[in-house]
Amino acid sequence: MSSNAFSLKGKTALVTGGGTGIGLGIAKELINANAKVILTGRREDVLKEACSQLGKNAHYMVSDLSQINTIPELVTNIESKFGSIDILVNNAGIHLKKWAQETTDEEFFKIIQTNLLSVFALTREVAKSMIQRKTGSIILISSMAGLFGIDRVSAYGTSKTALIGLMNNLVTEYSQYNIRVNCIAPGWITSNMFLNAINQDPERKQKIINRIALPDFGTPEDIGNAAVYLSSHAGRYITGIVLPVDGGASVNF
Repeated sequence: MSSNAFSLKGKTALVTGGGTGIGLGIAKELINANAKVILTGRREDVLKEACSQLGKNAHYMVSDLSQINTIPELVTNIESKFGSIDILVNNAGIHLKKWAQETTDEEFFKIIQTNLLSVFALTREVAKSMIQRKTGSIILISSMAGLFGIDRVSAYGTSKTALIGLMNNLVTEYSQYNIRVNCIAPGWITSNMFLNAINQDPERKQKIINRIALPDFGTPEDIGNAAVYLSSHAGRYITGIVLPVDGGASVNF
């Protein structure tokens, strides 16, 4: 297989929550594979800074995906300005670290609304033109918390598990249009927020280190390279998988 199989030249990708962390790493690697990338997020200053780092093939549009009623207009605006979306990476999400007994209904619903309901709504809207063109790659970003139980993330873990169920069902409907739907399940990926959090909790940090089979944490670019693979010709016959990018954490004891 030639390296051209991994090229995304001529493709346009939408990466939600693309201004920082994993989203930024995904955008970076998609651009390295020659895709045009549109970032969305709530903070314009963050998106502007990300685009300045990423270069001329990066663009942005400010959007709060938790406002589900705005999603159809967002997709219309993106496609009218930048053209058809070939690749959708549903990366945007929010976290909540709280014991189940202390989690309110409102908090649980907010996580589900952002991490699941808005993902479905955006996917449905983007898929409309993919169905017409009979091609497309949709990637959902799940989590280790979608594969096994972790304390203090009952709402977040439920939302990430539900994305796997959503993927399974969309595969049954979208495959006839040559639209592929896959999940990436990141392990523990380095970021300033993550490192600050675990350095304040040495016991939890050691528990995480013990769980990972490989000798280090992952990087946002590791997730980006997985997204390139799944979106490129190299992954043309892959749909309905959950790809852990986790250093072996999902199988290691």
